[in-house]
Amino acid sequence: MQGDTIVVMPEVRVMYVAGEAGRAIAEQAPEAFAALEARLPSLRGRKFYGVGVGQEYRACVAIDEAYDPAALSRACWTIPGGRYARSRIADWEQHLDRIAPALAALRRRSDLDPTRPWIEFYRSRRELLVMVPVR
Repeated sequence: MQGDTIVVMPEVRVMYVAGEAGRAIAEQAPEAFAALEARLPSLRGRKFYGVGVGQEYRACVAIDEAYDPAALSRACWTIPGGRYARSRIADWEQHLDRIAPALAALRRRSDLDPTRPWIEFYRSRRELLVMVPVR
């Protein structure tokens, strides 16, 4: 994991599957992503996000002109844009244990904006960006 930086992220329109409320985020994430990915014809070239909205985890995929959310029977939503503190986790698939501590460290920032969700951006199979909203 590398040090955090501040980035400005645009709003991102997504389709999503919500995890089962009342369960730990780490338990919600794999099931939500499995359900989301099962309905997609291909994962190639897609932008995937994991988003924490309160105690709910949302597995998300960015919508582009190739998607028909209605045909895929998925809820749609917009990930809020704005300023985010960001950390990178290299080889995240081999280091799943680093995700929660990285988010926890970022969430201790004094400039945290609790009105917006935290975000995991699965940039590639090698790189995960974890982000928390800041003022």
